[in-house]
Amino acid sequence: MDLLQRPPRHLFFTGKGGVGKTSVACATAIALADRGLRVLLVSTDPASNLDEVLETALVSTPVDVANVANLQALNIDPEAAAFAYREKVVGPYRGILPVAAIRSMEEQLSGACTVEIAAFDEFSKILGDPAATAQFDHVIFDTAPTGHTLRLLELPAAWTGFLESNVGGTSCLGPLAGLQAQQKLYDASRAMLIDGEKTALVLVSRAETTALREAERTRAELAHLGLTHVELVLNALFTATERHDSIALALEKRGLDALAAMPDGLRVLPTHRLPLLPFGLVGIAALRALFVPPKPVTLNTLASLLPDLAAPGHGVILTMGKGGVGKTSVAIEVARQLVQLGHAVHLTTTDPAAHVVDTMGAPVQGIRVSRIDPAVETAAYRQEVLDIAGKDLDTAGRALLEEDLRSPCTEEIAVFRAFARIVDQGAAGFVVIDTAPTGHTLLLLDAAESYHREVLRTAGEAPPEVTRLLPRLRDPLYTRVLLVTLPEATPVHEAAQLQRDLARAEIQPFAWVINQSLLPLTVTDPVLVQRRALEPRYHQEVAALTSRVAVVGWHP
Repeated sequence: MDLLQRPPRHLFFTGKGGVGKTSVACATAIALADRGLRVLLVSTDPASNLDEVLETALVSTPVDVANVANLQALNIDPEAAAFAYREKVVGPYRGILPVAAIRSMEEQLSGACTVEIAAFDEFSKILGDPAATAQFDHVIFDTAPTGHTLRLLELPAAWTGFLESNVGGTSCLGPLAGLQAQQKLYDASRAMLIDGEKTALVLVSRAETTALREAERTRAELAHLGLTHVELVLNALFTATERHDSIALALEKRGLDALAAMPDGLRVLPTHRLPLLPFGLVGIAALRALFVPPKPVTLNTLASLLPDLAAPGHGVILTMGKGGVGKTSVAIEVARQLVQLGHAVHLTTTDPAAHVVDTMGAPVQGIRVSRIDPAVETAAYRQEVLDIAGKDLDTAGRALLEEDLRSPCTEEIAVFRAFARIVDQGAAGFVVIDTAPTGHTLLLLDAAESYHREVLRTAGEAPPEVTRLLPRLRDPLYTRVLLVTLPEATPVHEAAQLQRDLARAEIQPFAWVINQSLLPLTVTDPVLVQRRALEPRYHQEVAALTSRVAVVGWHP
């Protein structure tokens, strides 16, 4: 949006209800904060949903917005402001005036006028008192629907004129002394509003006849109030990409017809156009996408990874990710495609709940299937230790050793050694390993690092495949990790955390695989159509985390 190139210090966003004022105001605030500018975002809407959009609990004082450095936000709560205002006026007289007089004052201060002036007081402090926002480079106001906003903007002139002309000394708020004390603040607020260098009011509209007419009425009112810097945002503009879709074409035409009939007063305003996005603008990631729309999702297939996966002619391919994302099916498909390229493959799993054979179905020529069975490996390891370390022990010593070998640590070591042997086989051919869910896999990798560190420290005896394990896992020409996820929030975020964990172990994933995606498919069921429409945001999140992405469509 061009307005972001040289924004004034104050930006007001207003318009008809439902046109997207809050989304555009929030996206603007985030964009400026992302540049390193200090921004305060203020809602003056009595029905504000700023908390929900920013996914941050707000109060009437500035609060840091989660996941956005340099951005704070607050809600002006009219009822809370009115309560505080009443107490400020009435409080000094409690215990001095009779109870009946206090009640009379409270009654005078209980009307809508008091709510309005109290909220306006808070607004004026932010706008007219430089000290109140001195720590910020920009202050952005997300305002209520147009009528309420116009009333708010009229108040600086209205109250200043009233104070200058009133000679009776009273108003609907009782004695004017309190208001007169605020007159300098009101004067400063009005001066700030009409200063086009410091303040811009942004009309937000959609390409709809009623919204554009209301925007024009607002523009005329603002001109009457003396606000000189007014700009227009046309939000959620839709362009049909499927030219055979009659509904999409009709929606596009409705917008074009509304723009063709746009009032002349709006045509002369600086105008910014924002597209309709295929997802709701809730959350920081979605808001950031408003001004930088996601690029079209590229649907590379799993087969597109195979040339690079197969290029070394041997090595280990690990499928990793959260439970239930389809690591096993991806591992099987990679093994099948390697066989089609003429390679023999050993397909195995470290998952205690292994179901490779069941998922694979009929055996495939060229694929040898196995699993690391914790019970078998533990029994073999215990026997090995007893044969070597226990051969010279007496009965009591052997019994003590057997007791020691029944600890959970024994199973971890046994499985770890079996994993090292499997990885070692990658030197002579392809090994595809379907790993256990994330936590179990990380334990294996942590064991590899700990074991390797201990061997280096002591120069003790260890099987050669164990000493070679960690260097091989870190070698991108030997080991390639495929992070498998689903086009949903939790699997993507857990895979992102796994990528960070792997980075600490100096292991970089080769690629991500988005499994069970609806994007490559044509669906007509209403629920599936909606789920398909939500997927691009997660594809975009993945694309920002890796340079290689393969998409596997859902299949039975």
